[in-house]
Amino acid sequence: MTDSIMSKAATMEIPINSNGDTGTLPEDDSLEQAAKLQWSLDEKVGSSRGTRDLQQVMVSGPNLNETSIVSGGYGGTAEGIIPTSSIKGSNMHHSNSSSSGMAEETTRGVAVEKIENMKKWGLNTYKCTKQMISERFGRGSRTVDLELEAQIEVLRDTKRKYENVLRLARALTNHFYNMVQTQHALGDTFADLSQKSPELRDEFGYNAETQKLLCKNGETLLGAINFFVSSINTLVNKTMEDTLMTIKMYENARLEFDAYRSDLEELSLGPRDAVAMARIEAAQQQYQVQKDKYERLRSDVTIKLKFLEENKVKVMHKQLLLFHNAISAYFAGNQQQLEQTLKQFNIKLRPPGADKPSWLEEQETIRHYYPPSYPTNPLCCLDTILLCELVSVMITAITLLHKCSQR
Repeated sequence: MTDSIMSKAATMEIPINSNGDTGTLPEDDSLEQAAKLQWSLDEKVGSSRGTRDLQQVMVSGPNLNETSIVSGGYGGTAEGIIPTSSIKGSNMHHSNSSSSGMAEETTRGVAVEKIENMKKWGLNTYKCTKQMISERFGRGSRTVDLELEAQIEVLRDTKRKYENVLRLARALTNHFYNMVQTQHALGDTFADLSQKSPELRDEFGYNAETQKLLCKNGETLLGAINFFVSSINTLVNKTMEDTLMTIKMYENARLEFDAYRSDLEELSLGPRDAVAMARIEAAQQQYQVQKDKYERLRSDVTIKLKFLEENKVKVMHKQLLLFHNAISAYFAGNQQQLEQTLKQFNIKLRPPGADKPSWLEEQETIRHYYPPSYPTNPLCCLDTILLCELVSVMITAITLLHKCSQR
């Protein structure tokens, strides 16, 4: 009875006038009796429960951010509560959901592609490793091109020998550079002594002129040797290296081709059910792809080896001839032949009347052939060495004194 009375009281309307004030309610005895009955029940429960009910009311009270739509009175269910935030941002959530859906699809596509690539790479690596181990232990077969492999081995041996020639030519350049540097300093010393020693002026003068002539021819020969070294370096470290890189790609393609060929042979020896036939067809496609790649790289290697051999013969024929002529002319003292050799190197010669270069030309030659890191005068080198030794002795003495003071 109490519930029916409370439901009736809860569903009663409160009239509101145009100014927002509540109107005058008519007196209702049933409503007054219900209030008295509820008050008596609250007194019987006690003050302790009243506090707990108050806390529950505070917790379960309506949210200010929500609009309550009550259809069944005060005791209705919570299904009619509609958050105001959802009403305000419904359109914005719809647009954000569409854009986020497209971003998720793109991210998912990239992730799937990466996973597929990783899967293919792992499978290919496994097959190639298996094939390599089988070849090492003699249990697997490999595709062999005897003629091409012989040419590749000859190229690798030639590259090793040419690298040795390049190393020796660079050592010769360094030694000859030091000799020309010493001749230049010796010629300057003889010229200075010729001015300060009247009794030996002619003798010092002859030697000074000889050393200057040797220095001049030595600088010319040094330019020829540098040109020879540069050409050999280009041939070895660029042309041959490019061909060897193609050979490396060819060998990797050969290993992959043999791996997929062995896989296809193993599948062909197995059962012939529907699943096995599908796997055989996929393996056949992969085998054909690897076969085309292998044949294409083999053709590239054959062509590059042919052109490399022709280029090597042409370059080395010219470089060896020029190197021989320059060395022979220098040590024979034949200046005309040395100049003729330099013309083949496309080096600009001085005019015939300008035998003795000017001071500016000499300084330019010194800066060209003697880098700033190397002193022109050997005496400067000697002073530097003595200074370094003196500093080393001083550091050692200071270290010993410091140890003695600590003891």
